Amino acid sequence: MHTKGQKIKVFAGNSNVRLARKVCNQLGLELGDNNVSTFSDGEISVNINETVRGRDVYIIQSVAPPKVNTNLMELLIMIDALKRASAGRITAVIPYYGYARQDRKAKARDPISAKLIANLITEAGADRMLTMDLHAPQIQGYFDIPVDHLIGVPILTEYFTRKKLENLVLVSPDLGSVTRTRNFAERLGVPLAIIDKRRPKANEVEVMNVIGDIEGKNVLLVDDMIDTAGTITSGANALKDLGAKRVFACCTHGVFSGPAFERIENSVIEELVTLDTIYNPKISKVDKITSLSVAPIFAEAIKRIYSNESISVLF
Repeated sequence: MHTKGQKIKVFAGNSNVRLARKVCNQLGLELGDNNVSTFSDGEISVNINETVRGRDVYIIQSVAPPKVNTNLMELLIMIDALKRASAGRITAVIPYYGYARQDRKAKARDPISAKLIANLITEAGADRMLTMDLHAPQIQGYFDIPVDHLIGVPILTEYFTRKKLENLVLVSPDLGSVTRTRNFAERLGVPLAIIDKRRPKANEVEVMNVIGDIEGKNVLLVDDMIDTAGTITSGANALKDLGAKRVFACCTHGVFSGPAFERIENSVIEELVTLDTIYNPKISKVDKITSLSVAPIFAEAIKRIYSNESISVLF
């Protein structure tokens, strides 16, 4: 990869510089020289301090908390700066694509924010996007530029394969996560169970039914993202009450906002495994949480995009 260093440039906004450095280490490249700061009135200032003319440029920036909107604007302004500097091709590398939960009109007068963000990234001048585990895979269709959609399941399955948990059952925390959990279960060669949540009447406590056999088994809850951790911890506690032996959980995107860490610490979950698509310094202080890096898979994807090779082998 060192021989290609003059053609590839990798830059980072402020959302996840640590991941960007890891990706560059995998590629054998120096992280691009740029400054992203703010004026005293809060406006974002971007300076690209090296030539990018004709280069294949990658911007690593998650649209992630705690400064979701700032991170989005940094990304858009960096794309604009690189486009005006005559970069040959600009790939927006967005490990965590924010606003993805608003992907359809669930009720009258709802926005479709996931589509709006796609329009902004395209209009700013990105030529393609590289991301991981979109909240809804159909968001790829909101883009009129190529989208390479990586999945975090291979990293997570490798980790849990090494743990060699006996009598393991994978559990989907809700009906919306069944497809993802089934994919995970098939890779591990273990059975699948589903939590079916019902609220009989307004303001009444949810009744949780489990479809599948979890009694006396080790269970692993699988989700794409964990935000306030309400769904995953209530599901874990219900599984334990229904006879599960040990409870583990995993996700691609650890958003961990609001009371998330407290809920995880106070839950029956023994270990929660997440990926480092979002940088949160508090994660390392929570003993129950294990963070695995996506840098190798993103670095390999960047190599393959540059050399026009297939990315599907990474799945």
